[in-house]
Amino acid sequence: MIRHCVFIHFRDDVPTSERQACYDDLDKLCKRLPGALSFKSGVNVSPEAGMDKDYSEGFILDFTDGAARDAYLVDPEHQAIGGRIVSSAVGGPSGVFVFDLEV
Repeated sequence: MIRHCVFIHFRDDVPTSERQACYDDLDKLCKRLPGALSFKSGVNVSPEAGMDKDYSEGFILDFTDGAARDAYLVDPEHQAIGGRIVSSAVGGPSGVFVFDLEV
């Protein structure tokens, strides 16, 4: 299984409703993609102050395997949602941190 973790440093001017719309769209996308197992999103609730490096929210997607994750990455709907997220992040791509684990 591949756990796809994405952490975002949103610009302050991006409303919560717009952030949530991105998460809602990702959740819908995952429900239709073969091999997508689960989607969770939210804000960082860690008590370790400052350790989030301003990546204060994000999402985690679980996939059956690397092939399912790779199909998600090239999906046009994912590309569009990802573009919205990147354009809403501080510094564009530098405001998004992606980390995949094999679990």
